[in-house]
Amino acid sequence: MSKLLILHADILVPHEPSRVLRDAAIAIENKKIVALGETPPDFHADEIIDARHHVALPGFFNAHAHAAMTLLRGSAEDLPLDRWFNEGIWRTESALTEEDVYWGTALAACEMLRGGTVAFADHYFWMTQVARVVQESGMKALLAWCVFGSDFASEMGPTTLELTGDFVAEFQNSAGGRIKTMLGPHSPYISTEAALRRAANLARKLGVGCHIHVSESPAQVENAYKQFGKSPVAYLDDLGVFENPSIAAHAIYLDDADIEILRARNVTVAACPKTHLKLAMKTTRLVDLLRAGVKVALGTDGAASNNDLNMLEVARLAALLQKHDTGDATVLPSAQTLNLASRHGALALGFVNSGLMQVGADADLILLDTDKPHFAPCHDLAANVLYAARAGDVDYVIVDGKPLVRKGALTTLDEEKIMREANARGARMVRSALTQTQTYRA
Repeated sequence: MSKLLILHADILVPHEPSRVLRDAAIAIENKKIVALGETPPDFHADEIIDARHHVALPGFFNAHAHAAMTLLRGSAEDLPLDRWFNEGIWRTESALTEEDVYWGTALAACEMLRGGTVAFADHYFWMTQVARVVQESGMKALLAWCVFGSDFASEMGPTTLELTGDFVAEFQNSAGGRIKTMLGPHSPYISTEAALRRAANLARKLGVGCHIHVSESPAQVENAYKQFGKSPVAYLDDLGVFENPSIAAHAIYLDDADIEILRARNVTVAACPKTHLKLAMKTTRLVDLLRAGVKVALGTDGAASNNDLNMLEVARLAALLQKHDTGDATVLPSAQTLNLASRHGALALGFVNSGLMQVGADADLILLDTDKPHFAPCHDLAANVLYAARAGDVDYVIVDGKPLVRKGALTTLDEEKIMREANARGARMVRSALTQTQTYRA
């Protein structure tokens, strides 16, 4: 196993907000950080990175994404949520093929790596193709094969709940431990009670959680009360969906009882503030959730609703929105917000030894080039990263001690080929979209 030595870096430690190491070294061996601050005298590196004018910090963990939806970027614009689903996305996805998922995910991997994302929680179709990209790229991921339709019918490829269970069992801890798995029922507003119970029972049998969309609109909450006499969160909890630690994507429209359920059940809320803004969905109550002890992480959602996969921007928007919505400029300070985008995301995805800058942690980190006008002067390093840094400042991305981006260039993916394929496939999908698909109440 190669040894990597990073010299002269300014090290930001978001999980210890007051700690910044200046002109420091990071020694990496056997996928782990083995020294932080001073170089061990007996450490002989195979590669040395001169990180003068760079800040080192944990890489970002995207806690909710639909990676292959890069192919739909810009295809359903300026629509409210229900029309965005029914007139745009679900119509165009009728032309999606298994190979499209590979190329769309590969494009997403290029984009995420260039923006400092080291891992992502994907919730989409044909997950074996997503796993293929994770294996090839060197990234980490939590993969949930989405099952769709009222009774998890095979609306998108020849899959069933049981087959996605086989995927969960086969790919759990694969790619040298870089892949984790969950079940992926789409949402309580699409699937029947019987189908969701089946998903909960299978998750219990497999010992995994569920990655599911929850309480995205007032209509979803209203309909749940009309049909079941309870909120979507309470409904899913009663069905057993949250028995194992799970991810609730969006979770915008919550009451205090919902928040207590999420806390008690160890559910992570994955907030996607840019999508929430773009589709006029209001915003997740991050401050209230955190104060109540609920686990919170951040995600980009898909590029069809975002329209990019830039976790720096997501973190920035998360902080700004909470300050605006609460009327309190002190909430979500810079280091805490960066910690949501790194350590909290790592825990949500099941990588319990990552998202940290400390000896013994997995070496999943990034280096940002600070020798830029927008970084000067630097009175507060965490604030400069959160509010001034850009995706283009990412110079190195290191996962399990291996550079996946070196001096701004991808080391594992053929970016030119991937972009060429993705452009052609995205254009074909939009041309081939069905004029009519089944309508779902979103």
